[in-house]
Amino acid sequence: MRTGVWLIGARGSVAVTSMLGALAVRAGLAEPTGCVLESPELHSDALPGIGDLVFGGHDISSIPLGKKAAALAEAGIVPGRPAEAVRDALSEVEQDVLPLPVHDTQAETADAIGADLDRFRRRHGLDRVVVINVSTTEPAPPPHPAHADLDALRAALGGLEAVLPPSALAAYAALRAGCPYVDFTPSTGARLPALDTLARREGLPYAGHDGKTGETLVKSVLAPMFAQRNLKVRTWSGINLLGGGDGANLAQPAANAAKSASKQRVLAETLGYVPQGDTRIDFVEDLGDFKSAWDLISFEGFLGTRMRMEFTWHGCDSALAAPLILDLARLTAAAHRAGRTGPLTELAFFFKDPLGDVPHGLAEQWQALRAAVDALGARGEGQTTR
Repeated sequence: MRTGVWLIGARGSVAVTSMLGALAVRAGLAEPTGCVLESPELHSDALPGIGDLVFGGHDISSIPLGKKAAALAEAGIVPGRPAEAVRDALSEVEQDVLPLPVHDTQAETADAIGADLDRFRRRHGLDRVVVINVSTTEPAPPPHPAHADLDALRAALGGLEAVLPPSALAAYAALRAGCPYVDFTPSTGARLPALDTLARREGLPYAGHDGKTGETLVKSVLAPMFAQRNLKVRTWSGINLLGGGDGANLAQPAANAAKSASKQRVLAETLGYVPQGDTRIDFVEDLGDFKSAWDLISFEGFLGTRMRMEFTWHGCDSALAAPLILDLARLTAAAHRAGRTGPLTELAFFFKDPLGDVPHGLAEQWQALRAAVDALGARGEGQTTR
């Protein structure tokens, strides 16, 4: 099942690591470590294989993919040997990484994005194309009446006013072009009611938001532990230090607020109340694509005895995110083929702020994901993984 993966933010670290990694796995130069779908419990021949993925995308940057890959290798984010070995294959992908269209109206921009997607699909003879947003976090948009009604949105997009934030405009364009959409960022994406209507009318699935790769992944394991043991969490505060383009973007207050809110939501949903404390995100340029987080949890046990727990997480954001991008592309493509429409709530396992009324504990999310893969396998046709 040849599947297109169209990345919004295709020249960024996460996107290039995803493409480089898929090409290296396909060439037998790397193992699919970190790809959840390659674990024994989830492996299914009904899903498109990593080798079936064909990449393209949009970006406002013009840095060549090969140059970005070399920079990632130099920074220790990806191994040097695979990066060098797939350089020619990355050069072929370069032909399908285009400047993000910009026109006078958002309707015209959406039409241009859709035309690029259609050309990509026809050029490679793809069964389907999944659009995945891996661009930088955007601020939460101001409310607009057109966000709630698809017909009103279509009319408003023809004006000179910007009605949709970039992530939602990309989702609108993707859905109109017949492409499922995944938002790996905490940005708005397809979350608006008008876009849900569009997805259902077009018979398309969508997923998101905000990939769960570090501190929040640990929270989604620890918070259920406190809840299940009936221990009262009094405070939970975290400090996140990160560099790179994402860190620089999150130095902006509005983007920082959107990201911080997404990271804290798992606590309220899992514990059933909001403990004191918050999550702070600071930009440390010297860290590059690596990130560190330190969390302090104070909790209360039997007879009010006060106790505390601390943990530290050090990780490479792109190396943690890239295999999940490949998983999400494969799962969303299979869901589209199976006729799924609307939000893919069973993919909550991958997100900090998942769509729908879903459990936020990782164990429950894992079981929901296993059930979803089993269901897709029951409907799907046999496919090879590599």
